[in-house]
Amino acid sequence: MKPFYAFSDEQRDGLRELLETVPGNPYEDYVAFSRAVAGIGERIPEFFRDMCSRIRRERESGVSDVHVLRNCPVDAVVPELSPDDPVGDKYAKKHTFVAEAFLELFCQATGTPLMAYGSRNNGDFFTDVVAISRYHGMQTGFSDSELVFHNDRTAHWARADFICLLGMRCPQEEVIYTTFVDGRSLLAHLTPDQQEVLRKPYYVTPFDVFSRDTNSRQVVSEDHPILENDRSFRYLETCTTVAHGAPPEAKDALIAMKDAVVKATKQRHRLFDGDLLVFANQDGLHSRDRIEINDTARAATRWLLKTYAFRDHAAADRLDGRWLGGVRGRIAD
Repeated sequence: MKPFYAFSDEQRDGLRELLETVPGNPYEDYVAFSRAVAGIGERIPEFFRDMCSRIRRERESGVSDVHVLRNCPVDAVVPELSPDDPVGDKYAKKHTFVAEAFLELFCQATGTPLMAYGSRNNGDFFTDVVAISRYHGMQTGFSDSELVFHNDRTAHWARADFICLLGMRCPQEEVIYTTFVDGRSLLAHLTPDQQEVLRKPYYVTPFDVFSRDTNSRQVVSEDHPILENDRSFRYLETCTTVAHGAPPEAKDALIAMKDAVVKATKQRHRLFDGDLLVFANQDGLHSRDRIEINDTARAATRWLLKTYAFRDHAAADRLDGRWLGGVRGRIAD
C-alpha cells in the first residue's frame, strides 16, 4: 500500500523527543500513562493533528478504513525478545516507551480510545504480534505461521473496531505481508438473500489456542451471525462453521462467504520498521501472508506493537460496567 503519510526525519525526531518526555510505564499504570500523553496536547505538532483529522474524515466519509503511516517515531533501542516469553522479556528489557506513547497519542488524536482484555497479557493495552515458541505453526497471531482471513478475537463477544500495528522489528530479507479486505468488497460478492441468512445467528467460531491457554472459559463462541451492522463481518476462515441445528441455507450462505473472500479486492502492505498500519477490524478481514522466508529464525524475530481500539468514545461507553478493576477499556472477560 502507498503510505497515507510519511514523516520526514525532522518530524519523526521532533515527535520522538516530545514523546520521550512522557513519564510513566504503561505496563505498570496505563491510566497514568494515558493521562500523561494527553498532557502534552498543546505541544503536539500541527502536522500531526492535521494528519489524524484527515484519517478521521476518510473513515467517516467511507473513503478508506485502512491507512499506512511511514517513518513513525519508535524507541531508540528496540530489544530482541525471547521467543519463549516475549512479554516477560519486554518487561525486563524495554525501559523506554516512545512507541507506546506514539500509539496512545495517535488513538487519542483520532478519537478511538484503546481497549484491552483482562485475561490476555496481564491486561496490557499494548500487546505484541511476535512469535512464541510453543505456538510454532499454529493459527494464532502469536505464531510464526501464516494467518487466514479473520477478525482479531473473532470468537470473543467484544471485538475491537480498529487495529494498529507498529513495526518495531521487521526483517526486510523476509517477505511478509498483511492483507486487508474491506467489508464493502465482500458485500459486492454476496446476494441480498445470502446476506440475509448471514445476518442470522447460525454460526459458531472456536477460540484460538492462545485464548484457550490464557482463559479456560474461552473454548467456542456463542451462536452468532457472520454479517452485522452495515458491513461488519465476524468470520475466521476455515474455522467459523454452521451451528448445531442451523437450517440448510446457513451452509449455502457460508459457502458463498468463502467464495466472496476469494473474489474480493485485496489491499496488501509489507511493514517496515517504523510503519504504522491501521485498519478496521470488524468492517473487514485481514490475514498474514508469508511470501518468501529465507531465514526462519530471522523471520521469527518480527515484532509488531499492537493496540485494539474502539470506533469512538460512544462505543466504549456502551461497555461501561464491564471494565476490569474499573479501568476504562480493560474488559473483564
